[in-house]
Amino acid sequence: MLTQCAGGFGAVALAALQTDPAFAELTPDAALGTGDQLAGHGPHHQVRAKNVIFLYMDGGPSQVDTFDPKPMLDKFNGKDPGDLFDVEPTQFNNNGTVLASPWKFKQYGQSGIPVSDLFPHVAECVDELAVIRSMTSGFPEHTFANYFLHTGSGLQGRPSMGAWMNYGLGSECQELPGFVVLNGGLVPPGGLDCFGSGFLPASYQGSVFKPSGTGVANIQRTESSVAEQRSKLDLISQLDGLATKQFGKHDSLESAIRNYELAYQMQMAVPDVMSLADEPAYLKKMYGMEAKYEPTKIYAAQCLIARRMIERGVRFVELTCPQVGGDRWDQHSNLKAGHENNARAVDQPIAALLKDLRQRGLLDETLVVWAGEFGRTPFAQGKNGRDHNQFGFSVWLAGGGAKAGTIYGATDDWGYKAVENRVEMHDFHATMLHLMGVDHTRSTFRFSGRDMRLTDVHGHVIEEVIG
Repeated sequence: MLTQCAGGFGAVALAALQTDPAFAELTPDAALGTGDQLAGHGPHHQVRAKNVIFLYMDGGPSQVDTFDPKPMLDKFNGKDPGDLFDVEPTQFNNNGTVLASPWKFKQYGQSGIPVSDLFPHVAECVDELAVIRSMTSGFPEHTFANYFLHTGSGLQGRPSMGAWMNYGLGSECQELPGFVVLNGGLVPPGGLDCFGSGFLPASYQGSVFKPSGTGVANIQRTESSVAEQRSKLDLISQLDGLATKQFGKHDSLESAIRNYELAYQMQMAVPDVMSLADEPAYLKKMYGMEAKYEPTKIYAAQCLIARRMIERGVRFVELTCPQVGGDRWDQHSNLKAGHENNARAVDQPIAALLKDLRQRGLLDETLVVWAGEFGRTPFAQGKNGRDHNQFGFSVWLAGGGAKAGTIYGATDDWGYKAVENRVEMHDFHATMLHLMGVDHTRSTFRFSGRDMRLTDVHGHVIEEVIG
């Protein structure tokens, strides 16, 4: 009797786990008949990171003003760049002279990684960072470069990396979307397709939340009672069932059904995750929620909510930048004021996020990514700006298996072009997927007669940035 009872309880537990997409190793067709919200195939190997927080620096921060100091710019400041190196065509063809960085660089931490005065708070966390200085992009224009950064293709309509990770791994949270975009106020050039699901089932696309209030519209029921709402939902379910019998299973219908179910579950989960009332005052202050600069407050709330979301199992959280009263990180003029405003908005919250994750034991399993769509030229556009530069720029990784306190790759003496360990966008995506336990060559989806993947037919894992 004891043996049967013990085995029986174990079987009950196993049966419960098998119904949960976060644990069940079922093929999409074997469970519910669709791939909606279920793990497609992964993980393929040891998992280093369970979640991703993508700090998207919309507009393209300047590498030579942030994480890649170049003394040659000081030495030849004001000189004609054409006399010093080959100048490629630029977006606006308004090239000025060599422009030295307005900010000083200092070495920080045990690693001695140099960081400019733009990021005094992030500099305190430099030993957590794996800085890639040799990043490149295939596109010099915002919209195409944004698609390339987010989807691995410069064309509209491909799945975002957040959608790919949810397709490959499923979500550990059934009450919140697996891919959330916290919109600080700037929707990037290219629009919502940067966060779309493309040819993947629609349920994998990013759900856009505001970092204040209820986060999403219409999250509270309008019916007078739970019973009345449940009655309506049951009727919708019956109608959906009739449509399925008549027309068969279709992605649009299955995704709509799943979205109704998820919306119902979100009614309790979203207010809970969005409420910061139970966060201690010292932590809110550390993030910058008491800052005098309003954009800092906005980004602080985004970073704190992102941490709360990954604690609840949200797979991929992307943060867009707040409005700073000027432009995004896209300073074609007034470089000093524009970059200082953008850095002031994000610096303190990002550093607090890294420290908070480390203190909670979450950083080792959370991959934090800081990146823009491209960098900027080492020479001026006009007199005091910088044009787009896709030939070599800086990004960084932290936590989630990234090799802390390291620099990988290098640009030339001017910070213009990658000359050592050149990294392409597909390599970047392949490395992120690898840290999440996914082999990018095996993460495929059959579409239009071809096995599609985030890295297309390119990409290799950057082993040197893996700890």
